[in-house]
Amino acid sequence: MGTSTTGDAATFVVGGVRVDALALPTAIARLVEENGPRAVHLCNAYTIALADRDPTLRALLNADDLVLPDGMPIVWVGRRRGAPGLPGRVYGPDLMAGALDRGCERGVRHYLYGSTPEVLDRLGRAIADRWPGAEVVGAESPPFRELTDADLRAAAKRMDGAGADLVWVGLGTPKQDDAVHRLARLGPATYVAVGAAFDFLAGTKRQAPVWMQRRGLEWCFRLATEPRRLWRRYLLGNLRFVRVVLRRDRSSLAASA
Repeated sequence: MGTSTTGDAATFVVGGVRVDALALPTAIARLVEENGPRAVHLCNAYTIALADRDPTLRALLNADDLVLPDGMPIVWVGRRRGAPGLPGRVYGPDLMAGALDRGCERGVRHYLYGSTPEVLDRLGRAIADRWPGAEVVGAESPPFRELTDADLRAAAKRMDGAGADLVWVGLGTPKQDDAVHRLARLGPATYVAVGAAFDFLAGTKRQAPVWMQRRGLEWCFRLATEPRRLWRRYLLGNLRFVRVVLRRDRSSLAASA
């Protein structure tokens, strides 16, 4: 399957998941300038590896509004599959930073949902220091377990009551993807699954050097800093992602023979 277009954005498919070929500035503008309810996901190699073995996750991603290319391997695949002009990835911390910055002049109201109370406290202070005009109308750390329908209904009611426009969800993949999918059906905001962006912007975890990010080596840096937690994600997940991409390319070659 090649590219298609949805609205004004080209799309391509990786492992059965539709990815929207948006550049970072366009993605920021879409979040800040367009109204919800919307569910927005960030897609990297691990997302594809999980979706390859979980048809429910795959269907969830394809049903939602935006799936953005967060990982450089996703960008490289997209360039091969009909989006040659895709300039780079839509990195979660950069997306959130850009929306906080651009949202200041438009009066966008932000809500933080995820992580721990300590990280949220540091993130709130970091946002106030870096973007003093940004309006954060709420922050909460949800229970450290599977979120029930009642949990999310109550959270959506609090977010709506606070007047949130953009809800940033940092719960880790795939929990955060399930959460934004369900929240977008409960409230009027835009719900964005941003992974480790909370930790990176709060300064509780170190980001990989830019040169490693641009070369698709961020996973090496994160694996080196958190080997016990992340070895399965990066070693097994990356291997499955490569198999998914090769499987599709071989199928394409066979079909064209």
